[in-house]
Amino acid sequence: MSQVPKDAIWLKPGHIAERAGVAVSTLHYYESLGLIRSRRTAGDRREYRRDTLRILAFIRASQRVGITLERIKNALDQLPDQGVPTKRDWARISREWRDDLNDRIEFLTALRDRFSDCIGCGCLSLRSCPYSNPDDILGTKGQGAVRLPS
Repeated sequence: MSQVPKDAIWLKPGHIAERAGVAVSTLHYYESLGLIRSRRTAGDRREYRRDTLRILAFIRASQRVGITLERIKNALDQLPDQGVPTKRDWARISREWRDDLNDRIEFLTALRDRFSDCIGCGCLSLRSCPYSNPDDILGTKGQGAVRLPS
């Protein structure tokens, strides 16, 4: 992997994509959603600011824990337009997402703990599963994963 020159402010899409571990098409997609920005050179080629790498890392980490691109964009829209976001900026976003992340952790823990017996999915609410759901009792409670918290 190539190193980002210390004095470089603007980088080519291929360089940013390689360093961030995404495809160039992902950069274009994120840009179309307003998550990142580029500028055009005199030759009408895109260039991205060096600090785009930090934003891409934030996007990827957020997606990994299940945050939607819409919520990521809302968070990024709160960051300063000029300059690099501060630790305080990132901490504010973290606080805003804390409850949601705790809910996700509880949901995933419940799923993990119930996975071997019954994950509460629709297929186990059929009459064909007399051990987990005799007489399709779960079918009266609704569709889908009725044993898991919604």
